[in-house]
Amino acid sequence: MKNIRVVLCRPSHPGNIGAAARAMKTMGITDLRLVAPERFPHKEAQWMATHAVDVLENSKTHPTLNEAIHDCTAAFALTARPREWSPQVLELRAAATRAAEYGEDIAFVFGSEDAGLTNEEMFACQTLVHIPANPEFTSLNLAQAVQVVCYELFLARGGRAPEPRKEKLATVQDLEGMYAHIEQAATVSGLMTHQSRLPERVRRLFSRVPLMEREEVNIIRGLLKALLK
Repeated sequence: MKNIRVVLCRPSHPGNIGAAARAMKTMGITDLRLVAPERFPHKEAQWMATHAVDVLENSKTHPTLNEAIHDCTAAFALTARPREWSPQVLELRAAATRAAEYGEDIAFVFGSEDAGLTNEEMFACQTLVHIPANPEFTSLNLAQAVQVVCYELFLARGGRAPEPRKEKLATVQDLEGMYAHIEQAATVSGLMTHQSRLPERVRRLFSRVPLMEREEVNIIRGLLKALLK
């Protein structure tokens, strides 16, 4: 998401900067801006970024929020506190949906860990965003808040979890070989007699698994082969 910018205003803990970079990269966002950070660059930021050090190295530092967002089409300010005479207020999911409609650069702005955004920083943005949370405890760690926001942006842009690896499905021939193997083991063990309804019950049992993989059939037959020895 090249047009999404994450702006951290006056972050005091370098570890949060690194963790935020990692949170961003997992959701495909790489444009990180820092406004007057207390300690950056810093080794702790690199440690917490893990494999997102490139996001830190490509980040830009600005003295003021206005300089960090002056070229953006829109800016969304994150806050847990209601503000009197604030800009329009949206819950995060609605804000992410709106952000997905923009084609130009937009920013999501986060305040410092201890004080959040100042009124001046908030009014520099066009929209105030709340992350729904327990009303008795709405405080989120800075990096956690960045992760939640980036996740919602990822979903709003149609992001999906990776498809699971597709294995070859068992054929009818594979299943018939497994059934025969089970009957052989049941006969050798004395579990099945001539009058037994075991074959029908085994087929009924496996019919509840609509699509078995060939590897799963092979596991069962391998176990039966080992037991028959």
